[in-house]
Amino acid sequence: MQFCGEMNKEGMCDMVQIGIRLHDVEKGTIEERLPIVQRKGFSCVHLALSKTVQEYSVKNAALTPGYAMYLRKLFVKSNINIAVLGCYLNLANPNQKKLAEIQQTYYAHIRFASQLGCGVVGTETGAPNEAYVYEPASHGEEALQTFIENLRPVIACAEKFGVVFAIEPVWNHIVYNSKRALEVLKAIDSPNLQIIFDPVNLLSLENYENREAVIDRAIEDLDAYIAVVHIKDFCIEQGKLISVAAGTGVMDYSQIMKFIKQEKPFVQVTLEDTVPENAEMAREFIQRVYDKA
Repeated sequence: MQFCGEMNKEGMCDMVQIGIRLHDVEKGTIEERLPIVQRKGFSCVHLALSKTVQEYSVKNAALTPGYAMYLRKLFVKSNINIAVLGCYLNLANPNQKKLAEIQQTYYAHIRFASQLGCGVVGTETGAPNEAYVYEPASHGEEALQTFIENLRPVIACAEKFGVVFAIEPVWNHIVYNSKRALEVLKAIDSPNLQIIFDPVNLLSLENYENREAVIDRAIEDLDAYIAVVHIKDFCIEQGKLISVAAGTGVMDYSQIMKFIKQEKPFVQVTLEDTVPENAEMAREFIQRVYDKA
């Protein structure tokens, strides 16, 4: 097994860290899952507390410094970094009571991240309804401005704790392309706000056939802000764009890996939409593409 900073068989340092969502590995406690991640050759994880930890509370009040120190020891023992502490809640929720609760959860995660030693706190960008589902208004100007204003206090909290907060553009959310992402970045104007770059999340039935141009534009627009990369694949089934594990769909990752290799040394690249049966295959596939880039 090879981790960041070790030499590969050619005697060169491997300059990409490939990880996995911790809740995508075999079922078990967090203590049981981390050794599995290590055995499968991953060097980092995306940690979504509510999806991963069932044996302990993950409510805001439970996220104490002691809890963070305990988890940190577990990850160090398995030589695993936390690339992203995921907190994917709707910052455009129109219910003001629920919005305040969501913001408090972000504050708790940011504080926890500062003690846990993870790379970023990550989120998507929501929808202007309580159900958190796409509607045409999601792509409108009012929804964008609502998201920006609701994000401001969250970034202020991240600045106080010295934590990077990263938003993930997704086609069916408010920030659906790189242009909208740039608008948010420039409006907030904080070095603590960065980007989780997931190429497949920028695609839809309307633009997937032009995906190379879409992805090239996103790389050009967001290069300076990309903190983490998410990798998955996709296929078209029954008129729908379906996300699948890397190497099992139609994506060509050569341009993305070339960008990573040239511009993002040691970036953390976490796989999505894997299952225990194909996770190692997906990791090996992405590693091969990276090696050839």
